[in-house]
Amino acid sequence: MSGESVSGFVVGEELALLDGQINDILRVLSNGFQKLEKIKDPNRQSRQLEELTEKMRECKRLIKEFDREVKEEERRNTPDINRLLNDKKQSMIKELNSYVTLKKQYASNLGNKRIELFDAPGGGDGFVEENAVLASSMTNQQLMDTGNKMMDETDQAIERTKKVVEDTVNVGAETAAALKAQTEQMNKIVNELDSIHFSIKKASQMVKEIGRQVATDRCIMSLLFLIVLGVIAIIIVKIVNPHNKDIPDIPGLAPPANRKLLWFHNYR
Repeated sequence: MSGESVSGFVVGEELALLDGQINDILRVLSNGFQKLEKIKDPNRQSRQLEELTEKMRECKRLIKEFDREVKEEERRNTPDINRLLNDKKQSMIKELNSYVTLKKQYASNLGNKRIELFDAPGGGDGFVEENAVLASSMTNQQLMDTGNKMMDETDQAIERTKKVVEDTVNVGAETAAALKAQTEQMNKIVNELDSIHFSIKKASQMVKEIGRQVATDRCIMSLLFLIVLGVIAIIIVKIVNPHNKDIPDIPGLAPPANRKLLWFHNYR
């Protein structure tokens, strides 16, 4: 055994180190809750409470290690030292639970509805209830039963997690399929819009071509109409004044030649 001391008794170096770390954290918790009483801002109180909760988790872990070290050195220590170490451990647990109670009070005042760190699964209160039967007082059968129970609970938690993962994967696959179908539908709509746009463009070009053709036809009809009017005018003038030499004869419309009747010639 080394020269390290816990409560005046010489113990192992690892046990003494754990004792010092636990005492340091308990002092931090004491000072932290004293400061917490002076903080008025709820947000700052919540942050301070979270920091203290982390410290309580660390203290709980160290107390468990302390208990494990006590069991490992139990055969090498005298009964008085073992009793003293167990009393020391119980004192640490009691002090930690007092801070757990304070933490719950502050959390309740802040409206914090989260599950408390040190609550037992059945709604127990604090570290002592979680470890109501200490490992040091358990028989081998009790240890085995506790271990099997913990493994069963872990298996159930794993199965629940696997089911959640499977459900999430299925939902993701369904979502991906729906997105793919919607994407294909959108592509089809875009293609149809392109076809409609192309058809509208072609129709517009055809309308322009028809418009130009109609304009050309109108010009031709107007020209033909003017020609017809000119011909009619010439015909009328020629009929009215057949001896006008300024107007040339229209083929097929020349006046008939003077003819003498045969009977009149013979009579003379």
